[in-house]
Amino acid sequence: MSPAHRAPRSRSRCRCPARTDRHVSYSRPSVCPDEGVRVQIDPAATAWLLASTALVLLMTPGLAIFYGGMVRSTGVLNMIMMSFIAIPVVTVTWLLAGYSLAFGADAGGGLIGNLDHLGLANIDLTAVRSNVPELLFVTFQLAFAILTAALVSGAIADRARFSAWIVFLPLWTLLVYAPVAHWVWGPDGWLTTFGALDYAGGLVVEIVSGASALALALVLGPRIGFKSEPMRPHNLPFVLLGVGLLWFGWFGFNAGSAFAVDGKAAVIFLNTLVAGCLGMLGWLAVERVRDGRPTTFGAASGVVAGLVAITPSCGFVTPIGAALVGTAAGVVCSFAIGWKFRAGYDDSLDVVGVHFVGGVVGTFLIGLLAAEMVSGGPAGLFYGGGLTQLGKQSLAIVAVALFAFAVTYGIGKLITVTFGFRVTREDELAGIDFTQHAETAYAEGVHGHQHKRPGVQ
Repeated sequence: MSPAHRAPRSRSRCRCPARTDRHVSYSRPSVCPDEGVRVQIDPAATAWLLASTALVLLMTPGLAIFYGGMVRSTGVLNMIMMSFIAIPVVTVTWLLAGYSLAFGADAGGGLIGNLDHLGLANIDLTAVRSNVPELLFVTFQLAFAILTAALVSGAIADRARFSAWIVFLPLWTLLVYAPVAHWVWGPDGWLTTFGALDYAGGLVVEIVSGASALALALVLGPRIGFKSEPMRPHNLPFVLLGVGLLWFGWFGFNAGSAFAVDGKAAVIFLNTLVAGCLGMLGWLAVERVRDGRPTTFGAASGVVAGLVAITPSCGFVTPIGAALVGTAAGVVCSFAIGWKFRAGYDDSLDVVGVHFVGGVVGTFLIGLLAAEMVSGGPAGLFYGGGLTQLGKQSLAIVAVALFAFAVTYGIGKLITVTFGFRVTREDELAGIDFTQHAETAYAEGVHGHQHKRPGVQ
């Protein structure tokens, strides 16, 4: 569990004995209610979290470029816009109710937060959470919510109505993301009290986005030509540029979750680098053996797979453990992206194969590779911790995946029968950029990719 997402018990904000987070009001935690000790803002932690928040916010434009390069040229603008529109829509949703539902005091059963912070009520410039201004904590968590929502769009590329996507975003943020964030990162969330570990978002970000992506892919159905037509990335330099931005931002995503400038942040930073590198090498090794040649697309996908897998485990494993996590993710995900062709679901940009599967790999391996010298808490099986943590991680994976899939499927079906989620066959064939946005990415056609609507100059 990341101390960036809930106040760490090892670094109390006050000197209260045996203090737990429920002893301090998150709306006014700057003064200890038991002893009257004023909680001080940590300047170093605040500065690092400011920088980390900016890095995480950069990941959404990076994802937009990554996704934009992966689709055909007829859908690049739409794909980029689906990520960019998540920024304002999720921001408004988060400020109005999302933050309160995710990180407000528990409303009962560890399932959801209360409504004390609707519209950021009861949070002012003096409010402190985990030794930083609470408004900064709000923004850091907002950056996570934005990115998670944008990730889901990759499964429905080339066929979703843009207006329907805008309707989907706030519903999904409130009904799927916020509850799971409360379960895992709320101090009284049921998975927190159960003992499941997720340092920076394997459950909350990766598994939630992957399970939700699968649900929407099933609701919308496959693209026209799925399995029968090649649907190759139209711009591999875009793909690599996007991955570079994602990797850069991921250091803030993971190491920012240390909520401090110390040795823990340093090992997380290194683990993030190591896992991305080994994810790439693992994926390329599979391509070399299976296909005869390593590819740039495989290199980019391997990096993302490694980074996804280290996200939940970055604060619990050693650098050698991170290498094992990254390698496992690169190898497993390189095979997982082919499952959609056998199963018949069109996960357009492999959100399920990379984010869901990678998130499962990283979350599960905590139960094997968690080292007490790093985590300061439970150890995995390989470090003498037995099977207990492995069982907790497995239950958390199943619970989060089933919840995210079921609720997202329901939201998708509701939008389908009310507004209509999928574009018409004619609009899909003509090109979703032009039919949804009245513009195209390129003045002239890209070789092998017709992008102009017939009769339109």
